[in-house]
Amino acid sequence: MQQDEHPKYVLAIDHGTSGVKSAIVSVYGEVLDFEYEYTPVHFLPRGGAEQDPMDWWNALVKTSSRLVKKNVVDKADIVAVAVSSTMSSTVAVDTRGEPLMNSLTWMDSRGAPYVKKLVRGFPSVLGYGVPKIIKWIRKTGGGPTLSGKDDIAHVLYIKNQHPDIYDKTYMFLESKDYLNLRLTGEFAASYDSTILFWLTDTRDINNIHYDEELVRISGIDRDKLPPLRPSTSILGDISQDAASAIGLNKDVRVVMGAADHEAALVGSGAVRDFDGHIYIGTSSWVECIVPFKKTDVLHSIASLPAAIPGKYQCINEQDIAGGALNFLVNNILYPRDDLRPDAPPEDIYKRLDEVASTVPAGSNGLIFTPWLNGERTPVDDGSLRAGLHNISMGTNMSHIIRAFMEGVAYNTRWSHGYVENFISRRMDPINIIGGGAKSEVWCQIFADVLNREIRQVKDPVQANARGAAFIASAGLGFITFDDIPALTRYSGIFTPRRENRETYDRMFKEFINIYKNNRSMYRRLNGPS
Repeated sequence: MQQDEHPKYVLAIDHGTSGVKSAIVSVYGEVLDFEYEYTPVHFLPRGGAEQDPMDWWNALVKTSSRLVKKNVVDKADIVAVAVSSTMSSTVAVDTRGEPLMNSLTWMDSRGAPYVKKLVRGFPSVLGYGVPKIIKWIRKTGGGPTLSGKDDIAHVLYIKNQHPDIYDKTYMFLESKDYLNLRLTGEFAASYDSTILFWLTDTRDINNIHYDEELVRISGIDRDKLPPLRPSTSILGDISQDAASAIGLNKDVRVVMGAADHEAALVGSGAVRDFDGHIYIGTSSWVECIVPFKKTDVLHSIASLPAAIPGKYQCINEQDIAGGALNFLVNNILYPRDDLRPDAPPEDIYKRLDEVASTVPAGSNGLIFTPWLNGERTPVDDGSLRAGLHNISMGTNMSHIIRAFMEGVAYNTRWSHGYVENFISRRMDPINIIGGGAKSEVWCQIFADVLNREIRQVKDPVQANARGAAFIASAGLGFITFDDIPALTRYSGIFTPRRENRETYDRMFKEFINIYKNNRSMYRRLNGPS
């Protein structure tokens, strides 16, 4: 591939739960600049967690227009817009594309009773009717979670609790697809963004479609579901209103884009079959492209449609990773209470790195289990809780800081082992992305704990935006997905340190023993009363 000396650019939108980030990214993956705008979450009784879709759109316009006004590049060279967003944030819109109520986010669990009613049956395993869940897994790769946080649960909640809104709904859209609607006026969804409706037959990766039997079983009206398109397809030109609001030319193309897991994989550079990447943000995952459809029910790992046409992605997620360090900073080190009212310094995470680097591997036998919000994989157990184990009179804050970082790495190794079983091969090297990947100390800990080479992707926090840009670039013909590994740049390569191997193998074994020996206690303390 011959790169143009004067490349074109993509306005890449990374829409997360806490805010919207807009970035200028070249069609070859170079991130030039970005802007960020916070979007609030409204928590409600009985498990409600909503956002105003207009807040998303306003944040997109604010961040994008600020970027355009900076003149980072000539706006005539911006050829596309592509969005990546969180999954399972469901928007009910009318025929004009106007939201009929707030979006139900991926944290909203009010649909749980309706999902449980939907999936129950005889014989039953873990709350699922066996014939029903087999049908779902065979066709979709998974099935509605009993937590009630999937799109299907959100729609059922609206249908049962807000029937007037359900009746007025023209289509139910994911957040990415709502933003695409605002950009173009077109109603559509990508194959990957509709996964958590659990209504698409993904057995033939080249012929993904709504399954009429599953739609009928769900009780959701088929005509309220958006048309399906590949992530690389061109949805259309940007609308005149959107172009004027952002400051873009009217010939800019809007490409479908992808959900966060799928865009992050592309942005990590690990786009070939079985090439692994680790994401360390608030949550974490270990994923790769796979050439087969498969589901590991016991460990919550499944092959689901990727953003790369004709490919599946091994999907899984652990609840807490970088969120554990945020907890350490905001709830323990700087709780802003009567004992410690001051705010953390701006360079707090750099300081944590410096302190952790002074502590030998194993943190003097201290083990942190990062299950602050339960866990999803390789065990699906919401009753698990975090803890510091083996504290002694010799334990100090430096040990605790490193133990937090090591505990997240142990948890990742736990999941990583089952992912390697899933793909029947060793995953080595592994690209690492996300905010946690900025820490060289943490990257080395991951290399040592996993006993794998860890490649720190350049600009790791921009992986989703870079992935969205690569998807647009491939859709417009500037690159192919096969070009992406050569376009991926690394800030550092971390190889396992042999002298730490025995320590971390022993500590990981005890980490697993902590789970095995205490899981019944967690269920007694935190399970249903």
